[in-house]
Amino acid sequence: MTTYYRALTIAGSDSGGGAGIQADLKTFSALGCFGMSAITALTAQNTRVVTGIFPAPPEFIGEQIDAVMADIGADAVKIGMLHSPEVIETVAAKLKQWACPNVVVDPVMISKSGDKLLLDDAVTALKERLLPLATVITPNLPEASVLLGRPVETAGDMADAAR
Repeated sequence: MTTYYRALTIAGSDSGGGAGIQADLKTFSALGCFGMSAITALTAQNTRVVTGIFPAPPEFIGEQIDAVMADIGADAVKIGMLHSPEVIETVAAKLKQWACPNVVVDPVMISKSGDKLLLDDAVTALKERLLPLATVITPNLPEASVLLGRPVETAGDMADAAR
């Protein structure tokens, strides 16, 4: 009997298929993992622009996480777009409740096309509630700059930021 690692992605849905839940599930499948999802928002986007964001209610996000964890469980959790402080609080509480291991946080703040995906007042919640629960954090340079409150531009800046 084949055993698969179980990976839960908690992120937004990208209608263009290049990011978010769609990209995570493709990656999980390519790596031989059983992928599950909790959708935090529906987005209308393509490779050029995000035209709309419809956030899922925090309570429903919590229900999705509970449904997966109560039955299937997860060996790892990958977190992407969370959008608001309330969603971040809900996800952080569920990670603690279920003692989720191997948490990867991609602090999605801006789409590749430059559209804002994280509300300004959510950055503090992200830093204080979610990042301490992470095993690995995968910010890009603009996200690292926001999280650190200083520019991250040079190789030296990157090395300092990684500490």
